Amino acid sequence: MKQLETLEFIEAIARAGSIRGAADSLSLTSTALNRRLLALEEELGAPVFERLPRGVRLSPAGELLIHHIRQQRADLDRVRSQIADLKGERRGHVKVACSQALLPYFMPHEINAYRAEHPKVTFEVNLRDRYRAEQALVTHAADIALVFEPVRLADVQVLATAPQPVHVVMVRDHPLAAKPVLRLSDLVGYPIGMPSEEFGVRYLLDLAMRRSAIRITPQIVSDSFEFLRSYPGPELMLTFQIPIGLPAQDSGPEAFVSRPVDTRDVPAGLLYLAQMRGRTLPVAAANFARQLARALDAASDGPVRPGP
Repeated sequence: MKQLETLEFIEAIARAGSIRGAADSLSLTSTALNRRLLALEEELGAPVFERLPRGVRLSPAGELLIHHIRQQRADLDRVRSQIADLKGERRGHVKVACSQALLPYFMPHEINAYRAEHPKVTFEVNLRDRYRAEQALVTHAADIALVFEPVRLADVQVLATAPQPVHVVMVRDHPLAAKPVLRLSDLVGYPIGMPSEEFGVRYLLDLAMRRSAIRITPQIVSDSFEFLRSYPGPELMLTFQIPIGLPAQDSGPEAFVSRPVDTRDVPAGLLYLAQMRGRTLPVAAANFARQLARALDAASDGPVRPGP
């Protein structure tokens, strides 16, 4: 698999931004790595990297080459998975990029259920924000992505969508916990913890405030929903999440509860299940995607809509 070895050293150089740094990560001398790069560039008839005063970066030819080899690697994974199916062995490696809300409850449950039937299938699950999830699909760093309110969908195929209203999260004895549904005006006067701007929940809240006269200023901003939810209760902090990122409502010993924001103030967002457009997924990844679509249907506050 010479092409995959080539991809490994090109990706290492691109990550490090220098031949010396990449050589260290690959346990090679910088001279040996540079010789391999020069030989490849001579074979291609074009530079793979642009030489900069302080390092290197992929050239347009290098971008094309790395995309081609990644596609070959993805195709090889798919063929391996199909061969395993022919032998009656469900093997494979599934790479998932997902929003933070999927990590505490939904994704562990779904992977556990899948591996209970197919224990030879392995998984790689990575937290990716709205922008980086799509990039992971494009670069084949992920087979499938689950992301809330993605920034753009130009290069991906949507497999399913599920509506998710924004919920306010608070301690169980918070004064607002008595209300089944909250208006934005109810939140004024309480300390607020907001997710940072790269998250879909924050995008929906900012959009709602731009359309209304209500202004909510956060006292704490974080890129961790878990941190915001765990902030000490005596301050009566309010924060936000979508239902799929929360435990079962008002059950068990949980110290927190959540209440939906009235959709007249903050419309529900969409959770997208997607893959790279035009790509045929390996068998294990395709089957897991179908399982996720069914699970989203059951977990959402409305019906899952199949992708186009």
